[in-house]
Amino acid sequence: MNTRRIKFINIFKHLKTVCTHKLYVGYYCFKFGIPLQGIIHDFSKFSPVEFWESVRYYTGVRSPIDTCKEEKGYSLAWQHHKGKNKHHYHYWVDEMDAGGKALIMPYRYALEMLCDYLGAGKAYNGRGFTFAKEYEWWLEKEKGSLVMHPVTRKFISLSLFKLCELEKENPDLPQNRILYKLKHLHKSKNWLKIMYARLIKQYAGMYRHYPWMQE
Repeated sequence: MNTRRIKFINIFKHLKTVCTHKLYVGYYCFKFGIPLQGIIHDFSKFSPVEFWESVRYYTGVRSPIDTCKEEKGYSLAWQHHKGKNKHHYHYWVDEMDAGGKALIMPYRYALEMLCDYLGAGKAYNGRGFTFAKEYEWWLEKEKGSLVMHPVTRKFISLSLFKLCELEKENPDLPQNRILYKLKHLHKSKNWLKIMYARLIKQYAGMYRHYPWMQE
């Protein structure tokens, strides 16, 4: 039985957190050329199963889902969220009875995941946000057990590393210009997409089994 009570003020606090996160993720999605995904990103957080659990376990300093998992051992909000949102690598895990097999994420969802990470970092750190801090966070996350396909994992690592590198090389450059430099690295029209395709091709024979990767 759930003994936690919903605090009225937490309804507005959680709503502000979600909207702030969506705003920043949307910003990065627009910068990287996937505006529609930026608009519809995380809409499932407004569904009853996700919204009310998050309000109930809201603390303001960490994810309500993590708090719920600690207290109950599971989170229905998370089960719903990861099954509805393709930008989570957890969505692309198959053969659970065999321990789980990570699939390659389609490029547009891998890119949205990158925007999700950047948006979360911006929402939590505010004006103190830097690409260097985001890369440090990712290196710590990588130390854990990630059921993420090596192609997708390498894509996130290289993207954040390049952003960190460009930030160090151009300390006075606004972050929006650094994002532009990343996208057009080496005079390419979309370095991120080219890089993802090359990472896929490194896995000999795998590319032909994933024709939807070209979307």
